[in-house]
Amino acid sequence: MAIVLAAGIFSYVSATATRGGGGGNASAGADGQSGVDILLGLANGAIEQQHLVAPQGSNAYEFYLSVLQLDPNNAVAQKKLKQLFPAATADVEGSINQDDLDEAQRELNLLREYDSTNYTLSLLGGKLDAHRQLQVSKHEAQAALIQAEHQGKL
Repeated sequence: MAIVLAAGIFSYVSATATRGGGGGNASAGADGQSGVDILLGLANGAIEQQHLVAPQGSNAYEFYLSVLQLDPNNAVAQKKLKQLFPAATADVEGSINQDDLDEAQRELNLLREYDSTNYTLSLLGGKLDAHRQLQVSKHEAQAALIQAEHQGKL
């Protein structure tokens, strides 16, 4: 998470400098903000771009979880994480359905950082495991077919 925080702050300061235009001191505005404020701004930007749990390192959930590391009682971050949860779980399910299972696992782990005992996440974990088993079965069937073809040529 420290890397996310550092990268996020760098991105924010760079964006602020770019928007600051010509020769003004663009970093002066960023210097007056706390890390929490910067992360909240980054999270809002990620939401606008529909980046709830992806891409890794630049999504709303990672930014809000970083806020909670700095300020565990931050009401804004807690509220937003709760509000975004249904849409974020839908994103995880979408990754599973697209057979992007490694990404789905990363996203699921991210949501578990927020709520490790959530029933929906348990269901998604089961669905992810089932898809992994299907992939293994497909690969085993392909390997058997290749082996049978190879033995037929000998």
